[in-house]
Amino acid sequence: MGNQVEKLTHLNYKEVPTADPTGMDRDEGPRIGVSYIFSNDDDELEQQQDSVHDLEGEHPALQPYDPQLHEVECSVYYRDECIYQKSFAEEDTLPEEGDEGGGGHLSTYTPENLLNRCKPGDLVEFVCQAQYPHWVVYVGDFQVVHLHRLEVVNSFLTDASQGRRGRIANQLYRYKPLSPAVVVRNALEQVGCKDRDLSWRNSECFAAWCRYGKREFKIGGELRIGKQPYRLQIRLGDKRSHTLEFQSLEDLIMEKRRNDQIGRAAVIQELSSHLQAAEEEEEEEEDHHHPGAQTAVE
Repeated sequence: MGNQVEKLTHLNYKEVPTADPTGMDRDEGPRIGVSYIFSNDDDELEQQQDSVHDLEGEHPALQPYDPQLHEVECSVYYRDECIYQKSFAEEDTLPEEGDEGGGGHLSTYTPENLLNRCKPGDLVEFVCQAQYPHWVVYVGDFQVVHLHRLEVVNSFLTDASQGRRGRIANQLYRYKPLSPAVVVRNALEQVGCKDRDLSWRNSECFAAWCRYGKREFKIGGELRIGKQPYRLQIRLGDKRSHTLEFQSLEDLIMEKRRNDQIGRAAVIQELSSHLQAAEEEEEEEEDHHHPGAQTAVE
């Protein structure tokens, strides 16, 4: 069992059902959904945050946030190079006081605790159940720069967190970072940029661009022609994963963020239903092409 090869399944990005921006849904098959491409997910995050507060009287507080329970383990590849990885298998250090999710780089902390850990140029990812992750760039003096409701703004870290727990996210992307001074300068130079002047569709792409300086994080930063060079490998279990292919890193990040927003259980259920339908279709095709096989079994 220890040498069993992990089962990989592949789905070409062109085959992923996409919602029509006009609202006419022409696909009646299994939905994985990428309609988020036509909206700003951080704007949606703020609306969801308001909705949670409005309903607090009807619904008691959500269960305590547990990264290993709610977050999706995944890897991102550009051709054969792994450029991003979120895996709790590496969380093998003992938890510190106030930690959740182990003592490694995916541990989460209160905003006040993060202030004692952050250095200028660090990326911080705020996480919460049923919400998109929110990324910020720490620029020093308790302040961060981030994309908030279609505008790049400068805020105090505790205000930007909106009560969510967070982690230093420097180790998720495997690109070589720019110097801390350049990261801070990149972020501060964009403060005040908004609406049509923005080059990023979500807070993660903006923060990652500040730290790594790669055009791939920008809107339209890559040509969308030829074979899809990016792969998002989603871990479904110890020996099972599912792979989606994308033409651009920006598209892949939008899908990855959607998975984080709906949560691990929903992603596994969604993909398992899709894979089961695909396997049943393959079995039907085999039976159709090889009718003698069924007769032999009978």
